[in-house]
Amino acid sequence: MLRFSLLSASVILASVVMQPQVESKELSIERIFSSPSLSGDSMRALRFSPDGQRLTYLKGRADDASHYDLWSYNLATEKHQRLVNADDVFAGEEVLSDEEKARRERLRLSGSGIVSYQWSAQSDALLFPLAGDVYYYSLETGKARQITHTEAFETDAKLSPQGHYVSYIREQNLYVYSLETGTEQAITRSGKDTIKYGMAEFVAQEEIDRMTGYWWSPNERKIALTRVDESPVDIAVRSEIYADHIDMIEQRYPFAGTPNVDIDLGVVDVDFSGADNLESGIKWLGLDELGDGYLARVKWLKDSQRFSYQWQSRDQQRLDLHMVDVNDTADNVILTETSDSWVNLNDDLYFLDDNKHFIWASERSGYKHLYLYRVDGGLIRQLTSGDWQVDELAAIDEKTGVFYFTGREKSPLELHLYRNQLNTTSPATPSRITEQEGMHHIQFAADGSSYVDTFESYKQPPQISLNGPTGKRLTWLKENKIDDQHPLKPYWRDWLYPEFGTLEAEDGQTLYYQLTKPANFDSSKQYPVMVYVYGGPGAQVVTKGWGNYLVQYMAQQGYVVFSVDNRGSFNRGKAFEAPIYKNMGTPEIADQIRGVEFLRTLDYVDPERIGIHGHSYGGYMTLMAMFKASNYFAAGVSGAPVTDWRLYDTHYTERYMGMPQQGDAYEKASVFPYTDGLSGDLMIYHGMADDNVLFTHSTKLYKQLQDNAQPFQMMNYPGKKHSLNGKNTRIHRYQLIANFFQQTLKQ
Repeated sequence: MLRFSLLSASVILASVVMQPQVESKELSIERIFSSPSLSGDSMRALRFSPDGQRLTYLKGRADDASHYDLWSYNLATEKHQRLVNADDVFAGEEVLSDEEKARRERLRLSGSGIVSYQWSAQSDALLFPLAGDVYYYSLETGKARQITHTEAFETDAKLSPQGHYVSYIREQNLYVYSLETGTEQAITRSGKDTIKYGMAEFVAQEEIDRMTGYWWSPNERKIALTRVDESPVDIAVRSEIYADHIDMIEQRYPFAGTPNVDIDLGVVDVDFSGADNLESGIKWLGLDELGDGYLARVKWLKDSQRFSYQWQSRDQQRLDLHMVDVNDTADNVILTETSDSWVNLNDDLYFLDDNKHFIWASERSGYKHLYLYRVDGGLIRQLTSGDWQVDELAAIDEKTGVFYFTGREKSPLELHLYRNQLNTTSPATPSRITEQEGMHHIQFAADGSSYVDTFESYKQPPQISLNGPTGKRLTWLKENKIDDQHPLKPYWRDWLYPEFGTLEAEDGQTLYYQLTKPANFDSSKQYPVMVYVYGGPGAQVVTKGWGNYLVQYMAQQGYVVFSVDNRGSFNRGKAFEAPIYKNMGTPEIADQIRGVEFLRTLDYVDPERIGIHGHSYGGYMTLMAMFKASNYFAAGVSGAPVTDWRLYDTHYTERYMGMPQQGDAYEKASVFPYTDGLSGDLMIYHGMADDNVLFTHSTKLYKQLQDNAQPFQMMNYPGKKHSLNGKNTRIHRYQLIANFFQQTLKQ
């Protein structure tokens, strides 16, 4: 990896033109990726300090938006201050280990300098990695202390819950460092080759959103950790092709239908009494007895005497919540979720301070909602309900019995903050706190006294405010007003806005779309169209958020740009997602065809000049559209596409497609049976070092198209992985797409 209340772009633009203007400039692809950012100043990784007195964030340089320093905002003084200049800590070229490169790719972390950090529980220090080592910054001294000094790379560094220790992974083993004594303790030492301790395996990072393999108890006396044995996983020998050399990589890649890692979960006492390592003291649970499956989540209760873990069956139709007592490692299943398609994972398990209750999110009603349970697994009540999705649990004020969450009760295209009572008798009617139309991304202070609202709409790039719990704005952190000093101002007069509407899928479900009309729109003319698509599960393209700069650029170049969220995409409930179960590539394309049928009813659309573009799952969708619906799409640009689901990983693919050995679903969902249907112009691009959607997906398709003597174009990026990071690479990719459609659709 669609109501008819259309929003008039002309009306909105008219209101903008009335404002005082600076000289207007034409938007270029080079400007999209240049500094300063068109969206305005960013506050990446924005977090409250535990005491709620500060907000910290990462900020790019004015001359290099992708090089980050650590900044702070003091709520009392209302002042922004740079805490750490990354160049003062490390000024050379940062060389990362392969493990750290892969980890950042999974986290979708790009850029240089300080790219992640963590607060101490006492709010007196911060921890961050840089150039393969770990640094501890003290607010009192204003200096960064280097914790590790090894030639090896340390990853997944954490401050312990009470701030006395720093933990990290080095060479596949877990270590703990005492900040008081300056000594290091090895928790394990036998990690090597295929054995890894405290680390998340490939599918855990890429698909399960579990980026770690160890968890501190709240009292710092114990650590729960994983032992991963990768030996059962098949070795994929792949080439990473760079400009001046080729690396042959032996990667243990769990192709769909093949074995996963062997994994176990244990608990160990943290002890600095002088033992060489503590590995012999780990109490293992023996997860192999649970059968084939996945360790999805681990979380401690606040009493430090129990921790939970979530175990997902291999077919992902069952999810068990286990409770473990650390005193005798008694392991009990207290709750089970099942589905006849798949169970989606989430991060909304919250244990209350009384150690007797927890909040759990479930899709058992067909929509994700929140439920209150006792720790023995007894259901007390449903906390939210309705034909709409909860996005995530935002905060709980246990003293007042109030909980906050973000959700889509108002519209699937908007994200808002809501509140309700833990003892509610009205789960279907929560109180909505945010009002502005658009997307509100919320982060609460630990005590619930305030929250940060990162708000965006299709008319407003992200702006950040500090608010009280009732929604009253206390102050702007980044108002991001489009004034004469804003980077977007020279382009603002010509900015184009989408219209929104709905269509009906063949099974009667509602599809939401957005359509951006071209610059200098003339209803008497006919325009080419670029359909921008993702289409896969776990994502949503059509929202009332700030939008996509490629969409904006193409509209300003004279294209109608259209997107429709087909069945199988996210935030619409299980009935909307489930049609793709063992059926990928069919309902999604049917819905995209429905979108083109709608476009053909518009007098200003040229039905012979409709193109399609997407990346990753969107690349797969582009290929399927060009092969299976060539009479609807005249041209397509497919980026880093999946072409054969048997070449993709276990957890993602089997969730939606089952096992390859069961029937012919994989063959029907592959692009290869349909290549003879290609009649339009096709461009395919791929990173030649992609370790997610392997380059093999494209080379296998290249071969078949060539063997069939079918013309197409390709662009391969040496040394680039799935995200195709790098300023000039991104410029090149956007130019590639724009030039291709210029040649094929605008002739």
